[in-house]
Amino acid sequence: MFFKKREKDLTKNPFYDKGNTLVVYFKCSKCGELFRSHLRKYYDVSVNYGGGKGAYKLDKEFIGSKCQNKIQIYAEFTRSFKPLSFDIIGGNFISEGEYNEQNI
Repeated sequence: MFFKKREKDLTKNPFYDKGNTLVVYFKCSKCGELFRSHLRKYYDVSVNYGGGKGAYKLDKEFIGSKCQNKIQIYAEFTRSFKPLSFDIIGGNFISEGEYNEQNI
């Protein structure tokens, strides 16, 4: 008997923990270009010294090769890199499976 792996709930956590990196998959809301970004935990994700509730924060911008639409990703994480809050502007989070299906 085989069990199908359950799809990740992107509304709770769009980030995939891969050791020293967090991987996020998303697509441009304007042209549909697919992105996969490997974010290094102690370089791309910075310590939140300000008034946020998380120990770490992420503030990244992406521009693809198909259009000049700017995609911004904001997130706050706990000390164990679990997301407390996150937002994407100019794009939509997609799952790893959806990225692999469309990027063949």
